[in-house]
Amino acid sequence: MSKQFTFEQVAKHNKSGDLWIIVDSKVYDLSWFADLHPGGPNVLFAEGVAGKDATNVFFGLHRHEVLLRPQYKRLQIGRIIGEEEVIKPREPGALSKVPYAEPTWLSAGYFSPYYNDNHRQFQKAVRKFFEEEVQPEAIQCEENGKKISQELVDKMSQLNVIAMRLGPGKHLKGRTLMNGIVKPEEFDYFHELILNTELARFGTRGFVDGMLNGAIIGLPPIWNYGSPELQARIIPEVLSGKKYMALAITEAFAGSDVGGLQTTAVRDGDYWVVTGTKKWITNGTFADYFTTGVKTDNGLTVLLIERGPGVSTKPIKTAYSPTAGTAYVTFDKVRVPVSHTLGKVGNGLQVILSNFNHERWMVVGTSVSAQRVIVEECLKWSNQRMVFGKPLSAQPVIRAKLGRMIQRVEACQNWLESVTFQMNNMSYNEMSSKLAGPIGLLKQFVSTAGRETAEDATQVFGGRALTVTGMGKLIENYHRTSGFDAILAGAEDVLGDLGVRQAMKKMPAEARL
Repeated sequence: MSKQFTFEQVAKHNKSGDLWIIVDSKVYDLSWFADLHPGGPNVLFAEGVAGKDATNVFFGLHRHEVLLRPQYKRLQIGRIIGEEEVIKPREPGALSKVPYAEPTWLSAGYFSPYYNDNHRQFQKAVRKFFEEEVQPEAIQCEENGKKISQELVDKMSQLNVIAMRLGPGKHLKGRTLMNGIVKPEEFDYFHELILNTELARFGTRGFVDGMLNGAIIGLPPIWNYGSPELQARIIPEVLSGKKYMALAITEAFAGSDVGGLQTTAVRDGDYWVVTGTKKWITNGTFADYFTTGVKTDNGLTVLLIERGPGVSTKPIKTAYSPTAGTAYVTFDKVRVPVSHTLGKVGNGLQVILSNFNHERWMVVGTSVSAQRVIVEECLKWSNQRMVFGKPLSAQPVIRAKLGRMIQRVEACQNWLESVTFQMNNMSYNEMSSKLAGPIGLLKQFVSTAGRETAEDATQVFGGRALTVTGMGKLIENYHRTSGFDAILAGAEDVLGDLGVRQAMKKMPAEARL
């Protein structure tokens, strides 16, 4: 059993070579550690630290996770008599109790017309798995830039996480989803939204895309437009995590202007000969397959190209981690079987555009979740950070920023859930015709809100928001990477214009002021 001390006993150990402190009822002996302290030993001898209860001082400088590291846990020598630990890490899978840290449907005492008990069971299991298995690797990969490990991919495949991230459909038939928590025929877009929400909670934006997002956006054209033979070979390989995939549309010559693609495919008997380049291709550095937009004599066409002779990739340095596998892809006279044509020749624009709705909706889901994490971080920090003798939240300007952040994330959440409900009740063709505009406007709204929240959060955290480690590390990562949501899957201004143009097309002839 841990030794117990009184405050008076601890107070006697307040000098060099004999230094104890109290943090959240636990007593730490820092006698030998003082000279090794990253901030220097003098900090530990400041008023309110040596021999004292330094809880408030500690949490003004450090995250709670510091106390949980083995090298610092060893410094604990006992506890204060009659005092109980207050600050405890959440158990894996548990919900945060911080206001607005969770969406309303997960908050105690609130209700939702969209989610049922199965969604709640599913969410708890997904969060537990992600926090125990995914989060440690997400943090590690975000720092070292390496791709997701095969070991983690295999664990996700066993639970059919990759398959579920592609949404409801025939590809789930016969699969055991999340150890049987949800049946394939009951899986809906709210289940998928939960997956997108949970994977974005770690403050690791690069890993969000590195967690095989290339497959999520590159595989649907195969099962919607590929031949039965192609589907039978490719889909099982990708869903099992044995092969990786990327969507290769964007070029240096053409981004949102899909019709401006310059990569060509020339027919040569039973093959296409593909020449050209693609840029900013997510997961491209490690992809085995590329769902590729090309220009033919008969118009824009989509092909499935396998990595092989003539296909080369090299990483592109971006503002987020190389773990995303962002690549420059070169096709040098690559011979592609005509049987790898997805859809009809010249009908590539339909293949590409029909794929965009789901991709944009996915980006929105992860973006809203990441924003909510930032709101939680700011609420915690403003409550524990002391300035001018009071919590930071005592400052009206800080409360105003917090208010705007909360308003934005709740507005984003509610619009997202409304669109998701429509997806649950529409066919694929209905979604393509009715939701392209609303999803475009939603994505613009969410990405704009995210960058505004990133700016507000930076001001709340001050200098700590500029460092990649420590108290503001999640804020720094989000501020640096939130712009990705405004660009990937369609630039926000282009999508806003798309939404309005689609609305104007549907204006009734009799509508007049």
